[in-house]
Amino acid sequence: MRRIMVGAASGVLAAGFGVAAAELLAAATRPQAGPLVAVGGAVIDATPTAVKEFAVRTLGTYDKPVLLAAIVAVLLLFTAVTGILGLRRRVAVVAGAVVFGAAGAAAALSRPATEVFDPVPSLFGAATAGAVLWWLLRRPASEPALVHPGSARAPAVGPATTDVPQREFDRRVFLRSAALVAGGAVTAGGSAQWLNRARAGTAASTREALRLPAPASPARPLPAGTAPGFVTANTEFYRVDTALTIPRIDLGTWRLRLHGMVDNEFELSFDALLDRPLIERDITLNCVSNEVGGPYIGTARWLGVPLAPLLREAGPRAGADQLIARSAEGMTIGTPIDVLLDGRDAMLVVGMNGEPLPLVNGFPVRMLTPGLYGYAGACKWLTELRVTTFADVDAYWVERGWAARAPVKTASRIDRPKPFARLTAGTQTIAGVAWAQGRGIGVVEISVDGGEWSQAELLPVPSTDTWVQWRYPWTATAGPHSIAVRATDTTGARQTEQRATPFPDGATGWHTITVTIT
Repeated sequence: MRRIMVGAASGVLAAGFGVAAAELLAAATRPQAGPLVAVGGAVIDATPTAVKEFAVRTLGTYDKPVLLAAIVAVLLLFTAVTGILGLRRRVAVVAGAVVFGAAGAAAALSRPATEVFDPVPSLFGAATAGAVLWWLLRRPASEPALVHPGSARAPAVGPATTDVPQREFDRRVFLRSAALVAGGAVTAGGSAQWLNRARAGTAASTREALRLPAPASPARPLPAGTAPGFVTANTEFYRVDTALTIPRIDLGTWRLRLHGMVDNEFELSFDALLDRPLIERDITLNCVSNEVGGPYIGTARWLGVPLAPLLREAGPRAGADQLIARSAEGMTIGTPIDVLLDGRDAMLVVGMNGEPLPLVNGFPVRMLTPGLYGYAGACKWLTELRVTTFADVDAYWVERGWAARAPVKTASRIDRPKPFARLTAGTQTIAGVAWAQGRGIGVVEISVDGGEWSQAELLPVPSTDTWVQWRYPWTATAGPHSIAVRATDTTGARQTEQRATPFPDGATGWHTITVTIT
């Protein structure tokens, strides 16, 4: 049992040292090439849609930390087994290092934005882990006391025939070796974290020092009567993406390339982008992963460069019908070109709620298309726009079965009271939001306990591109009650009662809650 524990501990320590060394190399050169990020990204790419949706629904913004923790757990289990096997056969150490390195390198090469260097940290970490494990498995017996057959500490295996020394496990030697390896792992890992924090601090400082130009076309003031919460604070705005680490982009080297099926390819620096006239608009953005009544929706005041003039300047060729946006971490999002040119305020966003775009929301530039779910028109950390066709190119989510065209569906949500709330009898206010970006909300109705539908009051809005706040006074009586909401947009299309999951083009169904009146 002691030998098994020594082998397992040696494997875990070696893995920790190898991963820390690999992450340090990546942090000093290219953070996206770190093995944890590379493997995590590859796992996300390979995960079935149903599992992704379950993770988002169940874990919310904690899905990425949980994924990384799971990867670390699998790695530790693998290396623990490798260490145990290596006690008997050293070839297991070599094989384990090869598998470790190959998995990391393959994951790095599979990423959409991979570069030639990206497999190097994983290979370096695997070689380091293998060397450390080999050394650890030899160290406990490298300074033994000589034990001769027949001595008090020698095993009774029969009469002594030779005087050949036998190796004995030396606990102190192993503990010293283990402490040395653990200290090295902590030092390397801490250094990697320090470098990453320094890079993040530089990006944050750059963002904080940035002063954006005033919009040539400012947003209209919010109409009188708008209730608190109409605009979602930056710190509360939802985040759903596949990035395991937030890209830290240097404004001095950032370029946006517009190319593909166009007559005039060009690149823009950040300063050149800001030299163009900016518009400011209040727009509601929602994620297609949002369940009925879910939280992945928010409204902000966005500042950006209109996208339609850029496209017209590039001159899309005949037959081009899709714009592929690519982020710094490789995500691709496809948007119909006819939608971008139909007069809506599609833009390349540089500001959000009066400040530069936050890092987690796509700094320095993201794309935003009113009326489309985020996966079809709101690429973050934008670096490239390519004009192409739907027939020739499937964007990231379309490759995984999501709809190529994704207009936002008419929907509504009850925000007050909260589900399962206990309220007192008398007049209670039911309130929430409804949305149908680009069309606008015409009617919101409430039904209590499956009874008749009653119209709620709609609060004023600045445009059809935002959600509508609504409220309804309800005379509550004692007992349990169910409350349902439905919306009808200005085209007369009513929100369907039929429940559907977000896949493949957005959830449907009436949001219904249960409360108890005392």
